[in-house]
Amino acid sequence: MTEEPREVGYFEAQWRKLRNPPPPVFRAVLANLALAVVVGLLLLAYDLLVPGAEIAPLIAVYVVFVIVVGSVLTYLWVELPTGASGEKRRSAWAGVLGLFAAIPIVYLVLVVLFQIVAPLLGRA
Repeated sequence: MTEEPREVGYFEAQWRKLRNPPPPVFRAVLANLALAVVVGLLLLAYDLLVPGAEIAPLIAVYVVFVIVVGSVLTYLWVELPTGASGEKRRSAWAGVLGLFAAIPIVYLVLVVLFQIVAPLLGRA
């Protein structure tokens, strides 16, 4: 006599997914987040140390830089499984995964740095 599997609710299923993300997705988010935070902190430091500097062009360069470099880093770091036992390879999809991870991350980091951290450090 076998037991039927227990039905899992929606929120419990989402919580399990959050606790155990697939390694390629986790690596893509981690690579892009680390890059966006480090370069964003440099941008914020420049903005705070050089009063009156025109920062809008630098923000545009920052967004493009993080998206492109984050995609390349993800391509290099994330090896996608091929289905063969133990064999992994790189694919253009790893770069696309990095692109899709980089876009929201770069804008969220900008919001946190310039709308939350900068006012706390004395920039209006």
